[in-house]
Amino acid sequence: MNQTSRILIDTLNSILGEEPTSPVGLHEPRFDGNEWGYVKDCIDTGWVSSVGSYVDLFEKNLAKKCGKKFAVVTVNGTEALHVALKLVGVGRGGQVLVPSMTFVATVNSISYCGATPHFVDIEKDTLGIDPQKLDEYLSKQDVAQFKAIMPVHIFGHPCKIDEIQIVAAKYDIPVIFDAAEALGSEYKGRPCASYGLFSTTSFNGNKIITTGGGGAILTDDETLAKRAKHITTTAKRTHAWEFIHDEIGYNYRMPNINAALGCAQLEQLDNFITVKRGLAGKYKEKFGRIDNQSFRFFEEPENAHSNYWLNSIILDEAAERDTVLADLHEHKFMCRPVWKPMHQLDIYNRCPHMDLSTTEHIAPKIINIPSSVKLGL
Repeated sequence: MNQTSRILIDTLNSILGEEPTSPVGLHEPRFDGNEWGYVKDCIDTGWVSSVGSYVDLFEKNLAKKCGKKFAVVTVNGTEALHVALKLVGVGRGGQVLVPSMTFVATVNSISYCGATPHFVDIEKDTLGIDPQKLDEYLSKQDVAQFKAIMPVHIFGHPCKIDEIQIVAAKYDIPVIFDAAEALGSEYKGRPCASYGLFSTTSFNGNKIITTGGGGAILTDDETLAKRAKHITTTAKRTHAWEFIHDEIGYNYRMPNINAALGCAQLEQLDNFITVKRGLAGKYKEKFGRIDNQSFRFFEEPENAHSNYWLNSIILDEAAERDTVLADLHEHKFMCRPVWKPMHQLDIYNRCPHMDLSTTEHIAPKIINIPSSVKLGL
């Protein structure tokens, strides 16, 4: 076993207080609040599907927590992105600027619109879009082809929101923030999801709060919020008994029983973040005691208050990664690399892109380590 593996395994064992006898997941949900009571209420009343009081309550409370006027909840975060893109006019023949280092769902949502992903580079300090490099690149492009910019807050760490928005405004390109991993994170004292014409988030089982599966579209524009609600509920007009659909819509509605789970989870979000930031502090403190280590712990960027959804290390040498991951898995720590950059996937390797040297340099060096709330208790 090499030095990096030993340091990580010893650190993880010290945080757990013992060597694990069963696999330690990367991020597991925690249900300590009103989850069962709210879900049972749905079952007892029969309101388990796409209509019910918990959907309305979850949207109201979520919008408030995210600093937006309106929230529209959906079956998952991918569909939230899909609808947000459609509402800013992304369609066949258009291109969307998006980081190559992201989860495939971000890019798939562009393809669902018939548009083309156009990959841009990241910076090492935030792992988000590099605004200076983006500005230089756009100054040499026909910007009319770009219908949106989709920055991503990687691992819950805010990207340089203000600088990206300045670039977007300079070239008159709408911004949709993919905040799937950043619920509860803040940038310059504001929730990450409060920025942009749209932000979207996710409530998958591995996110900071979960509805089992789910997502949300967040906006301050009432007209756009109503449009989002309409087309995510099959574009059905209200009528006492008739089924009248006035455009092609989508069955992207979040069921009431999932929203009930979300209401209970949202009540605990602040505590989850406190605990997760405490876990990140433990990692930082323990790694800081070690001399001559061959990696660095990734810390929240300047002006950010991160939820530390996933804690990450960045290796000095990419060649170590798979050996370290194999050692960690052998000791029951289910760590993982970052996603393969999108421009390196067969399905997207013909898409246009700028120079992606930072992405290609840093992505093979990233390892995510266990980050569940229960590890910080």
